[in-house]
Amino acid sequence: MNLVVATFYKFVPLPDFTEKQEPLLTFCKAQQVCGTILLAAEGINGTIAGSRSNIDAVLAYLRSDARLADLEAKESLTDNPPFERMKVRLKSEIVTLGVPFVNPNEQVGHYVTPQEWNQLIQDPEVILVDTRNDYEVAIGTFKGAQNPETESFRQFPDYVQQNLDPTKHRKVALFCTGGIRCEKATSYMLAQGFEEVYHLKGGILKYLEEVPPEESLWEGECFVFDQRVAVQHGLELGTHEMCANCGHPISEEDKASPQYEAGICCPFCFAELTPEKRTRQEARRKQRELHNRTLGSDSTPKKY
Repeated sequence: MNLVVATFYKFVPLPDFTEKQEPLLTFCKAQQVCGTILLAAEGINGTIAGSRSNIDAVLAYLRSDARLADLEAKESLTDNPPFERMKVRLKSEIVTLGVPFVNPNEQVGHYVTPQEWNQLIQDPEVILVDTRNDYEVAIGTFKGAQNPETESFRQFPDYVQQNLDPTKHRKVALFCTGGIRCEKATSYMLAQGFEEVYHLKGGILKYLEEVPPEESLWEGECFVFDQRVAVQHGLELGTHEMCANCGHPISEEDKASPQYEAGICCPFCFAELTPEKRTRQEARRKQRELHNRTLGSDSTPKKY
């Protein structure tokens, strides 16, 4: 049976966010929905998976709060459960930039729909910037996009300070997986004096869902933060898997490397694999193999 994976976020003042945690967690568990939802004073951010009817029930529950009545969700299908349990966490930010004065509830850049995106980013005056982390950019990005080479979103302000100038770069377009990072990044850039800042509404996922492959300017696959690892156009399952040791997405080319060992290491973490780490990874690999055997020979193994 296909499971629905729903990703959503909304910047909206939620001063009572701590009070919402337990009721929301209880409701999601009752619906047998798994995933993670983050709550903060600035809004909500989550990815959950479950049956069609149960996902609809959770989304209806969220939208019953007038502040979340227009909450939008991006959806895809998967055959394997992408999450093992349900978590509702309280945070200081629903996506961590680490700059206290940035408030997307007060100002953000111009939303650009997937249908309008191609025309914008082909404008020679537009600087196109990928706000995701380096390992995400490595497996796919938009043609001509700048890679800030960040390891976390917290480093994005430093990239802006060192590489972009509001007096020179008049038009800047930002994008990310689902729209949340680039939306917050536009708020930061406006506060830094940039005048024309744009961001892809719904992020890469919405673009891949709505823009036909023959019209697309996207190259590669899009990393997602669950056991699917990556998706392609139409939100079909991608070809990448995840290293069991470091969590880096790995391609078929990476798996052909002598530095790759299934369930143990990959070319991105081979140099840091100590004997102690190897021993731990070998034990975990045996546990996974035992678990897969107990599922039956006709079960589809998970990606690791």
